[in-house]
Amino acid sequence: MTKRIFQIGLIIILPIVLLLGFFSAPATAFTEEQQLFSEVWRIVDRAYVDETFNQQNWWIVRQKALQQPLTDREQTYRAIQEMLATLDDPFTRFMRPDQYRSLQTNTSGELTGVGLQITQEGSVGELRVIAPIEGSPAEQAGIKPRDRIVKINGISTASLTLDEAAERMRGKIGTQVTLTVVGDGEAPNQGRDITVTRNRIALNPVYSELHQQNGLNIGYIRLGQFNANATAEVAGAIRKLEAEDANAYILDLRSNPGGLLQSGIEVARLWLDEGTIVYTVNRNGIQDSFSALGQALTSDPLVVLVNQGSASASEILAGALQDNGRAQLVGERTFGKGLIQSLFSLSDGSGLAVTIAKYETPNHSDINKLGISPDLTVPIDLPISRDQVASAADPQYQAALDLLSRTATAALPSSQEQSQEQSQEIRSEEIR
Repeated sequence: MTKRIFQIGLIIILPIVLLLGFFSAPATAFTEEQQLFSEVWRIVDRAYVDETFNQQNWWIVRQKALQQPLTDREQTYRAIQEMLATLDDPFTRFMRPDQYRSLQTNTSGELTGVGLQITQEGSVGELRVIAPIEGSPAEQAGIKPRDRIVKINGISTASLTLDEAAERMRGKIGTQVTLTVVGDGEAPNQGRDITVTRNRIALNPVYSELHQQNGLNIGYIRLGQFNANATAEVAGAIRKLEAEDANAYILDLRSNPGGLLQSGIEVARLWLDEGTIVYTVNRNGIQDSFSALGQALTSDPLVVLVNQGSASASEILAGALQDNGRAQLVGERTFGKGLIQSLFSLSDGSGLAVTIAKYETPNHSDINKLGISPDLTVPIDLPISRDQVASAADPQYQAALDLLSRTATAALPSSQEQSQEQSQEIRSEEIR
């Protein structure tokens, strides 16, 4: 049996990153249904981040459940879901075989659906948007980070699990789904119906180009998601922009809901020569840490754009760059998703996601439900279109340009005879 650690809890797209071995065979005295139930119970017992199991005796939970007559697989699935619900943790959840297979295909770089990253919050399991995927039908329909989805095709999301909600939003290309959406801070009766046409969602995570401002050549890189291709594409973008004589950078993580934990770590290493990137903390304390490897591709000044849709691996990257003094953050407080789940394959082809740890930034900040505060807060009062991103109509981007102008201009060579290598050394000293 394997488990795979993945970052961000959620979501329509859930990533997987590490493989580890696991546990002993079930007791042969049990029926097949009891064995499957006990298999789930043991995984949670050994791995769950909260050793109090939400202030309850986990052994008694098992014993009470096994007193039920588990006569068929559907009944067993319901018993498993009821057991996990006692943890009051929406990220620790059971996936039926079809849901599990669907999740496993989501790291291939393409899927079909509406293109939303979602999570559940609060005691009533409120379904909330982390961020729409760039260029997706959901984004084109105007759905925003932190919007609440209260109904899917007229069915209340309060009665759905996270995966059931995600499954209802997926579907064949060209079919439609109606989402009842309530904006962040709006009353439930202010919900509006939005009909979205499902389409193919291409997960091309990186867009880059060279911008010029006040004598600076600014490499603009927008990273939409931390999928399996992200590190290579960011590295390629940096190398291309360096060849075009970029001498400062803006990394845009706005509405990036996260993705693969390992991808977030590797992208941080592209910008950092040294320093801790992230700590992972399980129920026994600090479990592991990840550090830079001395392989940064550039030391040029860097500003990172973040907003309420920047979550999970985005927060790992932003926190690492901020705490190590490598970059300043501009925008809005991030989403606040700081939990790590492992994905377990079960014996019947179903799957189990379990919260096994949380992460902390290099300065040991726990950002779960808190987010990361930018160095410079710049709200966007009026929504901007995709075409207006990184333009004069984008106040956060303009603030980043102004900050770079102040930070990096002083680091530019005072003489034409200065070599590019010398100027890069000066700029590195200025940013640190």
